[in-house]
Amino acid sequence: MFFASDNSGPVHPKIMQRMAEANTGYAMPYGNDEIMEEVRASIRAQFEAPDAAVYLVATGTAANSLALACYTQPWQTIFCAQHSHIEEDECNAPEFYAGGAKLTKIPTEDKMAPADLASAIARRPANSNVHMAQAGPVSITQVTEFGAVHTLEELRALTAVAKAANLPVHLDGARFANALVALDCTPAEMTWKSGVDVVSFGGTKNGCMGVEAVIFFDPAKAWEFELRRKRGAHLFSKHRYLSAQMAAYLQDDLWQDLARSANAACARLAEGLVKAGAEMIHTPQANMIFTRFPRAVHQKLQADGAKYYVLDGDVATGPADEILGARLVCDWSMTDALIDQFLSHF
Repeated sequence: MFFASDNSGPVHPKIMQRMAEANTGYAMPYGNDEIMEEVRASIRAQFEAPDAAVYLVATGTAANSLALACYTQPWQTIFCAQHSHIEEDECNAPEFYAGGAKLTKIPTEDKMAPADLASAIARRPANSNVHMAQAGPVSITQVTEFGAVHTLEELRALTAVAKAANLPVHLDGARFANALVALDCTPAEMTWKSGVDVVSFGGTKNGCMGVEAVIFFDPAKAWEFELRRKRGAHLFSKHRYLSAQMAAYLQDDLWQDLARSANAACARLAEGLVKAGAEMIHTPQANMIFTRFPRAVHQKLQADGAKYYVLDGDVATGPADEILGARLVCDWSMTDALIDQFLSHF
């Protein structure tokens, strides 16, 4: 019963198979392999963006940081939600790769409100004060850190604020697929048709071994990204193994099928938790649950092997009826049997 993170799940067999097939003979390095051409064509078709520039890196941190750096000057600030992924989980990598640019955090429990974003941008009018950080790009985390999904209307409201100030928009899509299937929309609708300029299209959390795509809908930033990727030590020489993962991930919409499995597992678990009397801290909308239940239940779960989820508090000591928080994440491989085993302890 492993609910720690979708990063912890196995690689899908079809992706492993494609990597094994790529592991024969010779291939051109540094992204010049033939499989990468297949990846570019597939992403351009699925995102309805024939001119998009498409690149692969091995980590989400690299994808987000290098993409943002292409739109951020060192004297600028990146606007993001207080609990955005780039604020809470990137160890200042966006600031590092952007040459020292800072983050302006919009106070919020989860999603940014357009009015709050507009207010933060208005406090940094362009070319008005040499003493303050200048307004830079807006970054949106989709799915959010607390498991919520921005609707298309919410995305468009945020990007409209950014565009009114002539600011570019980055979408952190580590769980892009989970959000997409939850919204039942197209990749284009959730990105460039909603005003997004660049997206980090995640694969690692959704069945890949380690690959993320960076997609620029305006290819004008392509050469700069290539330089930053090389300078930042994220250009793989044996790139075909990144390409093979992404090619298999995209083929026959495997990426959406895996996300549906993860979301469905999460929904089953959430339904069972609610029936058992657990409190939901946030409404689960994709594949993450934030919940609370008594220490005694946590103790029973851990005794049965469910030690691997994020826990707020000490399980070992304290009143049995004290309520402790937990984060549970479902990946594509989570089974009904494991979920039912988990729920049997309530």
